[in-house]
Amino acid sequence: MTTTTTTTTALTTTQARTAQAIVNLFETSRVLGDYGKVTLIDGDTGHLTFGRSQTTLGSGNLHGLVERYCRNAGARFGPRLAAWLPRIKALDFGLDADKKLHNVLRASADDPVMRETQDVFFDETYFQPAMRTAGRFGIQTPLGRAVVYDSYVHGSWGRIRDQVAGTPATRGEHAWIADYVKARRHWLATNGRADLRATVYRMDAFQRLIDQGFWGLELPLVVRGQEISALSLSGLPEGCYDGPAPGSRVIEVSASASLPRGLDVRLVQLGLSDRGVAVTADGVFGRTSANLVRDWQRSQGLPATGIADVGLIMALTA
Repeated sequence: MTTTTTTTTALTTTQARTAQAIVNLFETSRVLGDYGKVTLIDGDTGHLTFGRSQTTLGSGNLHGLVERYCRNAGARFGPRLAAWLPRIKALDFGLDADKKLHNVLRASADDPVMRETQDVFFDETYFQPAMRTAGRFGIQTPLGRAVVYDSYVHGSWGRIRDQVAGTPATRGEHAWIADYVKARRHWLATNGRADLRATVYRMDAFQRLIDQGFWGLELPLVVRGQEISALSLSGLPEGCYDGPAPGSRVIEVSASASLPRGLDVRLVQLGLSDRGVAVTADGVFGRTSANLVRDWQRSQGLPATGIADVGLIMALTA
């Protein structure tokens, strides 16, 4: 393989965030990423997968992320997650079915410390190495670098790079990246793993950006039907909650109101999970959560209302 050493032009903060947003959409279907996303895909050798850029148990990176979070004295869920660290480090694939761990991981996304930990971890583990590799190989455009970054997250950058003739310097970056995207799409489409064949949409999205000439990733962009703009890149990530505080309201399903969502709901669900209830701590209090609260109340000799009043909330979140 021929390598090229060039003067690296750093991406602007907006360009870097846009490249990351594209990969976030591929990984979790959200512009800012889904910091609490827990994924299990049949046939995925990574097994249990978690977080904004979907790091895996099988790679060992899940341990690195969780350990870093637990080392922070301000980590709200650090003591809880620390109990699983030995099994995560040992690549215990039995954790694929550990619903209590999954719920604590989901809940940890509400902690700004976890979100910051993920941002730093994924930057160090994937984004910065991808940018250094792109620079050494002569890839300078923001779109070209986004393609390299996606391959670092998704895997097999080197394998596909070596299938493409020439280098960006000898052929021109636009032509080389276009051929790389086509080669990677073919590799994904013909892969023996069904989970990889299902991800050809990543290259289709890049091909659309190439066809439109969006090499500078100028905003706004539409990727996979979602807008990447200054507005969508700001604010609290979707699915993360910074309130209401537990006990500040009664939580119930009402025919005349939208479903309650928030930090208090998540912590009630986590409290039920800690007590052996098969609930998904997604922060949304729907009919299933109400029924599980009703069952819990009945098991404790309480009036089975399905409503989480202040007393029950404080008992479950203590």
